[in-house]
Amino acid sequence: MSSNNTPSTYSFKDLGLSAKLLDKHAVSITERLVNAGFEAYLVGGCVRDLLLGLHPKDFDVSTNAEPEQIQALFKNCRLIGRRFRLAHIHFGRNVIEVATFRGPHVKHNKDTSHAHKDGRLLRDNVYGSLEEDAWRRDFTVNALYLDPQKQIVIDYVGGIEDHQNKLLRLMGDPETRYKEDPVRLLRAVRFKAKLNFSVEDNTEAPMRAMAPLLKDIPAARLYDESLKLFLNKNASLVFAGLHEYGLFDALFPQTGLCLKNAQSDNALKLIQQAMANTESRLKNDQGIAPYFLFSTLLWEPVRKLTEQNRDSFNSDSQALHAAANEVLARQVNSIALPRRLTTPMREVWTLQPRFHKRIGMRCLKFIQHPRFRAAYDFMLLRAQYGELDPQIADWWTKIQTLNPNEQKLLTRPKSFKNKKKPPKKSDNESSSSE
Repeated sequence: MSSNNTPSTYSFKDLGLSAKLLDKHAVSITERLVNAGFEAYLVGGCVRDLLLGLHPKDFDVSTNAEPEQIQALFKNCRLIGRRFRLAHIHFGRNVIEVATFRGPHVKHNKDTSHAHKDGRLLRDNVYGSLEEDAWRRDFTVNALYLDPQKQIVIDYVGGIEDHQNKLLRLMGDPETRYKEDPVRLLRAVRFKAKLNFSVEDNTEAPMRAMAPLLKDIPAARLYDESLKLFLNKNASLVFAGLHEYGLFDALFPQTGLCLKNAQSDNALKLIQQAMANTESRLKNDQGIAPYFLFSTLLWEPVRKLTEQNRDSFNSDSQALHAAANEVLARQVNSIALPRRLTTPMREVWTLQPRFHKRIGMRCLKFIQHPRFRAAYDFMLLRAQYGELDPQIADWWTKIQTLNPNEQKLLTRPKSFKNKKKPPKKSDNESSSSE
């Protein structure tokens, strides 16, 4: 596919779009930029999703105004980024991202554009025209520009046709585009799941071979991407897609190795169930704790390492603590999990042995633990897939339904429960003994 200089234009009426669905802040930004003599459009995912009848969460703006010119027009603007210089315009908690049109990568100018020897773009602030910006984007369906004032969509790349055919197509040579930014591999999987699109043959062909490139992406960036991958209503399809293209192993190498060497598919099913539970909660507008999902993704290597190291420690709890620390220390090299996640992850894991102890007041104190509910939900998952006696899960489920007196009875030692009270002596027996 190559540039033809003359774009196709489609009216809102042609595409079944309504101006009422546009974000008012994003539209106001384009109006002010146009009134100041610049071009400005809504672009990317918001246009793609509007065409599907979805309600976009984010609206991005693209313009030929440079970042400093944007900042001069908006007092509520903050410039961010080195790799891509961007303007963020704040409306309370709502932030609209405004990017300057980008042109072709210039190899000889390291001040504005710099690539690693493997092809990754490390700096990319070459500005260009609207058409050049369109051809620099990743997938054709993400390279559509919506003009709110004229109420048209501009298409240089055949994006409307691909959108109507439900097709994800990378522009340019796919291998080169993946090398420029390997995160495009993850975006392909996420969009395929979210949009229910197919990946075009040439775009799909090198994906598995390109998967190792993700190891060179900064771990902090992959953390952000992993949240987008798993904390959504299509988590199960995303997880399946990552496996299909060999991308999961690049993100979670320890888990990937464990799943490959597993004697059964219980560990895989546990993760799949966690993904299904995530989808269900999101569809019911319930909250999601990212640490819980990451706990399920890394549990199998923690469990296996605990088994391997058990003989080196005085207790299962010590072995589990050590395994948790080691697995997390390795994982942050791939995905930079922040401490606000790793601390509760450790707690969920290291609380698991306490579910085997069902006698005494410690049980009742355990129920009051601030992380009990998450640990309990995690234990139920383990019991569902053969790691734990289902009777233990049933017992902990039952005790939460009882009143305090009934809970105390249930947790009393058996020897105490079975101990018979001595018969009460009669008056005759008392007098004779005296």
